[in-house]
Amino acid sequence: MRNDLSMQRKKVRIGDISISYLLKEPSVADKTIIFIHGFPFNKNMWIDQLASLPANVRGIAVDVRGHGMSTIGHGYFSVDVFAKDLIVFVETLGLEHVVLCGISMGGYIALRTYQLAPTLIIGLVLVSTNSQADTNEAKIKRFDTIQSVLKYGRRTFAIGFVKNVFSEQSLMTKVDEVELIRSSIRRNDVRSICATLLALASRTDTTDSLKEITVPCLIIRGESDKLMTANQVEILKEGIVQSELLIMKGCGHLPNLEDPNVFNIALNKYLTSD
Repeated sequence: MRNDLSMQRKKVRIGDISISYLLKEPSVADKTIIFIHGFPFNKNMWIDQLASLPANVRGIAVDVRGHGMSTIGHGYFSVDVFAKDLIVFVETLGLEHVVLCGISMGGYIALRTYQLAPTLIIGLVLVSTNSQADTNEAKIKRFDTIQSVLKYGRRTFAIGFVKNVFSEQSLMTKVDEVELIRSSIRRNDVRSICATLLALASRTDTTDSLKEITVPCLIIRGESDKLMTANQVEILKEGIVQSELLIMKGCGHLPNLEDPNVFNIALNKYLTSD
C-alpha cells in the first residue's frame, strides 16, 4: 500500500460530530471524488486509490460517523444519518462536481445520498454493494452478530469478519491488506460496531429509485465475493440506465485492496471519460 506524502489528514466539524478525512488536492480540480468505506473499516482502505487519481481530480476519503477518527456524536446510527452527514460535509467544504465511490456499506450511503441530494452528484462508483434492504434472515444474522461482539469483543469479531471479505487467494497473498482491515476493525468502538449493525439492518430499499439515477455509474464486484451475490449486482446494472459492470477476477468483497492495479485503471478510466 502506498504512502503518498501529498495527502493531508484533516478534520471538519459538522453538526454534532467531527469528520476525519484524507485529502489529495491537485493544483486544479475539475471534479472531486469522495470515497466511502465499508463496515467496519475506515478511510485508510482508499489510500491506493487516492494516490493514483488523475491529476485533475480532487480525492477525499472520509471516516463515516463513529468509524476511524470521526466521532460518534449522538450514537443513533442509520444509513440516512450517514448520508445526511455526507451531504452537510459536501456543502460545508463547498465541493462541486462530486463523484461518490462507496464500497459495501459505503455503497448504501452513496445510493441514499443520491436519493436525498441528486443535484450534488455527477457520478457514482458502486463497489461490492446492492440496493436491496436486508431480508429477515440477514437482519437476524446482524442481531446475532451484535450479541457476539458484546460477549466476545472486537478481536474475535475481526478474525471471523476478515475471512468473509477477502477471497481465499487474497487471504494467502495480501498479508498487509488483511492486517489493515483486521486492525481497522479492532480500532472501532464496540458501541459503534453495534450501532452500525442496527443501521444496516434498518436501511431502506433503494431498488425502485435506481431508474431515477441519471448520472454515469461504474459498478464493480469481485468474482469471489462471499457477501454480495452476482444477482444483486445485476439488479443494479439493470436498474441504472447509464451503468457499466466490471467483474474482477480473483477478488472477494474488497477488490480495491485485493487488486488495486485493475481497480484503479477502471476507476481512472471512468473519471476521465466525460
